[in-house]
Amino acid sequence: MTTIYRMVGRIFIPMFVVALLFFILILQIVDVFTYIWRYVTLGVPLAQVALVQLYYLPKCVSYALSPSLLFAVAFALGTLYANNELISVFGSGISLYRLVLPLILFGAAASVGAFYFEELVVIDTYRIKNAMAEDLLRQRKSLSNTNVTVINAEKGLIYHADYYNDSAKTLRRLILIERDADGRVTRRIDAEQAVWKEGRWELQRARDFSWNKAGVFEERYSERLTDPAIDEPPETFRRVVYSIDEMHVEEAWNWIESLRRAGLPYREQLTDFYKRYSFALTPLIVALISAAIGGRFKKNILLMSLLLSLIISVLYYVGQMVAGILAKFGLFTPIMGAWAAVVVFLGAALWLFKSART
Repeated sequence: MTTIYRMVGRIFIPMFVVALLFFILILQIVDVFTYIWRYVTLGVPLAQVALVQLYYLPKCVSYALSPSLLFAVAFALGTLYANNELISVFGSGISLYRLVLPLILFGAAASVGAFYFEELVVIDTYRIKNAMAEDLLRQRKSLSNTNVTVINAEKGLIYHADYYNDSAKTLRRLILIERDADGRVTRRIDAEQAVWKEGRWELQRARDFSWNKAGVFEERYSERLTDPAIDEPPETFRRVVYSIDEMHVEEAWNWIESLRRAGLPYREQLTDFYKRYSFALTPLIVALISAAIGGRFKKNILLMSLLLSLIISVLYYVGQMVAGILAKFGLFTPIMGAWAAVVVFLGAALWLFKSART
């Protein structure tokens, strides 16, 4: 059995390395040619472009791992079948399950490794790559926001501002409503402007409406009004331009919790957070699929294996994208949006594996 595993390994390992380099090269070329006209127009030095692509390399490895594994497994089994070695293996009483067990274990190990590689290496380098590319291409995103509403359920406060200026940390035309535990309005403040100072908002030219002891809703005017309870962080009012792909697990979860507390939309971000875990299982799934159908190719093995890896990869990523869109619009829960494609393809892999020739 050891001899057979060595035979499979001699075909699988070199092809996996070659396929990984090939898919990384394709991803790098696509990224460069997407922005090459802007690089040329802005006169960006070649060394700077090369540095951006260097920081993009770990992300390319993360993307290329699954199709490379699928291609290598399919090619290895197809080669054994074309050389009639697979028939000899089955004839000697060795089942397909025992034959591909090391490849499945390799896929499982790759899934675990991919998750930690993403968390420890990819996120930081991808964040740097995006920041460098934005600077070189002069595409800095503005975090200022218009017509923004934030809800602090813990303190019963609702903020609504016409405009939030992120550089100045100011809110224009702020309306602040305070509610009690039963949801009744107890106070309203209209301010022309609010400025973030010393950990709280200073409301300028503010009209403060509240109930007095006689039960009358009275108005008070203040040039400058501060209240320790009015301390919602400025980051909460920013336009949402962050990406889960650039955050570590703890950072991403804290950000999603802040969106939830502020009453802002968070379904899409939560779906992407769950995808961090579901995406890590992709190498195991593609290893199962390719092990189940890779031995069916007897001609044009290289071409058919490459075609198979591309088709399945595209279908998988499209399935994840569609499920994510359905989750964003509320047709799926976030966890369903992240795991639907994984469950479907894992079921298909197990079915194909069960019906495979052995």
